[in-house]
Amino acid sequence: MEASKSRIKDTDFAKETTQLTKSQILQQAGTSILAQAKQLPNSAISLLQ
Repeated sequence: MEASKSRIKDTDFAKETTQLTKSQILQQAGTSILAQAKQLPNSAISLLQ
């Protein structure tokens, strides 16, 4: 019984770790997209000059 509980806890830990990693990647991607979006108008202006 204890072995089963341990496996369930290990599985839950792996699932939660995966979810955390996914959330962190999505957050970093969003931050990167925002940074690029802020620079885009400046790039367009320099092309026109």
